[in-house]
Formats: sequence, C-alpha cells, structure tokens
Amino acid sequence: MRERVPRFAAAIAACLLVAAPVAAQRGAADGQWASYGGDDGSTKYAPLDQIDAGNVDQLEVAWTWASADNAVIAQNRELSARGFKGTPVMVDGVLYVRTSLSIVAAIDAATGEQLWVRDVGSYDAGRPTNLGFNTRGVAHWSDGVESRIFLATGDSHLWSFDAATGQPIGRFGGDGKIDLTQGLLRDAPRGAYQVMSPPMVVGDVVIVGSSISDGPQNMTAPPGDIRGFDTRTGRLLWTFHTVAQAGEFGNDTWEDNSWRYTGNTNVWTVMSADQELGYVYLPIGTPTNDWYGGHRLGDNLFAESLVCLDAATGERVWHFQMVHHGLWDYDLPAAPTLGDITVDGRDIKAVAQVSKQGFTYVFDRVTGEPVWPIEERPVAQSSVPGERSSATQPFPTKPPAFERQGMSVNALIDFTPELRAEAEQILSEFEYGDLFHPPSEKGTIQMPGWAGGANWYGAGFDPETDYLYVPSRTDPISVRLVKPDRERSDFTYRRGRSRLRGPQGLPLVKPPYSRLTAINLATGEQAWQVPLGDGPRQQVIDLGAPDPGPLGGAVYTGPVVTKTLLFLGLRGNRETGQGPVLNAYDKASGEIVHAVDLPVPLNGTPMTYMDEGRQYVVAAYSSGGDSGLLALALPTAP
Repeated sequence: MRERVPRFAAAIAACLLVAAPVAAQRGAADGQWASYGGDDGSTKYAPLDQIDAGNVDQLEVAWTWASADNAVIAQNRELSARGFKGTPVMVDGVLYVRTSLSIVAAIDAATGEQLWVRDVGSYDAGRPTNLGFNTRGVAHWSDGVESRIFLATGDSHLWSFDAATGQPIGRFGGDGKIDLTQGLLRDAPRGAYQVMSPPMVVGDVVIVGSSISDGPQNMTAPPGDIRGFDTRTGRLLWTFHTVAQAGEFGNDTWEDNSWRYTGNTNVWTVMSADQELGYVYLPIGTPTNDWYGGHRLGDNLFAESLVCLDAATGERVWHFQMVHHGLWDYDLPAAPTLGDITVDGRDIKAVAQVSKQGFTYVFDRVTGEPVWPIEERPVAQSSVPGERSSATQPFPTKPPAFERQGMSVNALIDFTPELRAEAEQILSEFEYGDLFHPPSEKGTIQMPGWAGGANWYGAGFDPETDYLYVPSRTDPISVRLVKPDRERSDFTYRRGRSRLRGPQGLPLVKPPYSRLTAINLATGEQAWQVPLGDGPRQQVIDLGAPDPGPLGGAVYTGPVVTKTLLFLGLRGNRETGQGPVLNAYDKASGEIVHAVDLPVPLNGTPMTYMDEGRQYVVAAYSSGGDSGLLALALPTAP
C-alpha cells in the first residue's frame, strides 16, 4: 500500500497562529488600479460610486486607444491579435498595458493619448505555444524613488522598464531583460515555453510563471518552476520546483523516478499576493501529459495545487492539492481571490480558489486550513492499462458547486422528445459518470471540460458584502485515449481526436450554458445565479419547442466590482443579431440594471479607476484585424 502525503499541509511558525487582527481587504485603493486584479489579492473591486444604477444608462465612449499591434500586423498577416485579453494597470494617471505581440505601452488615463510604446520584437521568435499571441498584462513596482513596469513576453523574456520613459533598465539582467528559458532544470525550447500572464511583485521580488505546451510528444517536458528575481538587478533569488525534486517535500508522490522527467505543472495564469504577510499564492496546473498518468504514478505534488510561498525566500508555507494524479486537465485556471471574512464569529484572512471543476475552495490564507471541511471521497477508477488513478479526490462541503458536475441521462437536453432521443443515442457512444470519471479508450464524456467551469477570468469579490462573483461555462468534452506512433512519442497513451456533438447542432446538455453565480463567503451559500446571454434560444424555438427564455452561452469577460454595480462584458449573439454589450448588474440580485451597447466586442476583463474626478471603465477589445482599449465614462458637464 502506498503512503499518502497529507492532503492538507501547513508548515508555519507558531507565531503566525496568533496573527495580527484582520485588516480588511478593500480592493483597489485611491481610485487607482495598480495590479492586474485591481489589488494584489485579485478582488477586481474598486470602492467607486460615481457610476451607479441611476446613471449607468448614460455611459458613453470617452476614448479609444488603437493597439500598437495593429500596424505590425498590417505588415505581417501571419501575426494575430485575437488573444488581446490584457487588463491595464493604472498608476498615477497612467495606464500600462501589454499587447498580444508583447509590446508594452503607456497611455494617459484621462484622454487615451499614447505616452510611450516599447516594442521588444518578441513576435520575431514566431507564434508562442498553446494560445499563441495571447496576453494578460504587466506588473508595476515602485520603492518611492524608482517606478518600473515589468513585462514577461511571449518569447520568454522578463523586461524591466522605467515607468516614466519606457526605457529598459540597463542594470536589470542584461540590458534590461532576463532570458527565462535559461537556468531551469531542463532545456525549455521557446517553441514550447512562453509567458502569457503578468508577473507578481511582492516587496522587492518579482515572481514569474510560464505557459508550457499542452500538446507534448514525449514524457520529458520543460519544468514549470516558479522563480523570484530581485526587482532592481534581476538577480535570481530563488526557485520553487513545482515537481518536487530529490530530498524535497512531496518527492515521494512521484513514483518510479518520474520527477526526473515530468514537466508542465506550471502557473500559466495570474498569481495573487498578500503584501502584509509577504506571501504569494500559486495556482498550479497539470503535469505532462494532461490525460494519461501511467508514466507518473502517484499523487504528483504540487500539480493542481494551491501553493503559498514566502515571497522573500521561495519557501513553501502551505499547500492544498485539489486533484490527485490529474487526468482531466483540471489545472487551477485563475488567480486566487483574497478577502477578509467573518464566519461563525471568526475573523478569517481568506483565500478562495475557483476551479474548472466548478468548485470554490476556501482557506485561511495564513495557515492553509480549510474554512469549511473538504472531504476525500471515493471516485471511479481507470480501466486503461498502466494507469492507476487516485482512489479518492477532495470535495468541498461548502460552498456548493457553481457548475454542473459529471454526466448522466438526466443531464441531457430535453426541449423536445426528439432532441432527447438523439441526445441519448449520442450519450450511448461514450463512457460517462461522476465528476472524476477517468478518460478511457472508448471515449469518456467529461463535464465540466478543460475550458471550465471557471477559467482565466476568475472571480470578483465585494468586501462590503462578502459576495464572490463567478462567471462560468457548462462545456462538456469527450476524451478518448489512443496509443501514439512510437517513432514520434514515448507516451503509452495520448488524447486522440474526438468530438462531442449535440442534437441538431445544439449543446448535448440542459442549459444554462454559461452563468454568473454569487456566493456569500460569510455563509458558504449560493446567493443567486443567472444565465449569461440568450444562447441558442431562437434555434430551440425554431425546432418546435416553447420559448425557453435565456439559455446562457455567451462569450464573456471577467467581472469588475464597484461600490454600486457589477460589470461584465458579453460578446454578442449572431443568432439574434444582438451586438456586444457591457452589462451592469445589481450586485444583490443578479438583475441586469442596464446593458451598455458597445461599438466593438470586449476580450479583456474590464477595470475601473478615477482620474481628474471622472470614473472610467476600460477594457481590451478585438474585432477583425483591429484591437485596442475602449474607455467608457459618464458625459462631462457642458
């Protein structure tokens, strides 16, 4: 019998158990938006109230900024900016943003005027792995004297720029940059390794993750190690091995020396931090490869775990593994959300991690202790030769799942008897079961699929009400394992081509197909849930069913929360002809207060700030070959 590492591990000094009184997390301070998620705790909250339910219908375009990518792409049609999902930071009246092509720009927050732009030529290395020319943002750091912008690029470099001029800081690394493919345990070819998300700065340490190819051909892959560099010089301060190496805690969860070659296990998404504690929180992904683990038996720490590190030293403080021996590509997809809550009379410095599975895991962020019990429950076992799936998986007892989990006949679409019969026939072609039903050679339906549940846009948190707002998608997929060509791959099994279709082009399962859920973190209960968009509503009517109402299924952005409203962008609906909108929601009920019609569809999660007495809501857009930033504000007085 194998010995299991405890599911919850907290390695902290006793003094931390009597921490200072809870200091409330209040989101972005002083009207600014200094971090990708507003604050370093990724609340996506700003205590602004100039735009409210009474005047949100007056929002108008204040300015637009055309991305520096546009001119480059016009000269080279092999490039693309469709992944422009950047959310700017705003510090002292200036926005800073990374474009899809890893160009960084500074923009006047009141006028949209470009102040400076720096093109480091990252795209000359070719299309980055996975999502290609994709982006999230940049990080800002200041010690009160110097002010810098940190840019991590698609060609795997970390740059430091003077925030005022855009000039590279020459004493940072070599001529202002560090090659992130160097200094790892193994080679990291640029074609298989990039950075999409912004670095996280804690104190005087800038911390960087990576995006590593999700389609590897071999068991040996680049490592997803997390590294901390000195903000002034770029000197490497520490490395945290996400695949525990010899002599390190968790190494025995990688059987048969699989720790020597297994890679990925990376943080491709956004990190969070508590500056007061000096802790950084790492949402870690799946190991190589996503769907078959016969060559990496064991629980595989620290894959699919939330890991808290001391940012000054890189030492592990605590961790929790959400998926043991992952076989579902259930990597942690979003920044953890930090909030201070009171539960049953206890003040708790909390961290909430939303997941692709549709769970919200809530912990004391000082100790790692779950706020509500998380139970290990038996799950179905793999029938694939060489595989040994985990006998149990962790299930939070609270909050309830915000997405449907697992597949059954009862989950199938049933607008008409004919649609239901066709859906049952499709279902019969696959294996299916509960949330953690393992992949198979026949093909297994997995729900949620690899796109979630929740994904990179994450959640928003209102510190006034303790509500966590989570947009999510109901998106089942099929996974069929096949034996690869032995001349091209040393895997025993890889994911084969498989497509999950629904009846008459509709989804296979019941709606809603995307939704917005409010969770009260003080009670662990769901407050409300609403569909996002109409989805295939008209198609269902055309097939002879009664009008089902909004079905969800829109392409959406992440949320931004203010003192008065919750904002979230929807890309539009071709079926109904509805164009892109920015919805303003009542935070208490989920009712749409107003849908702001937009001239372009939003790609990035919005942010908000005050400048010269005016509140702005800004988000990245992308339409055809054009991308940039769109700013909304109330009309100025005549």
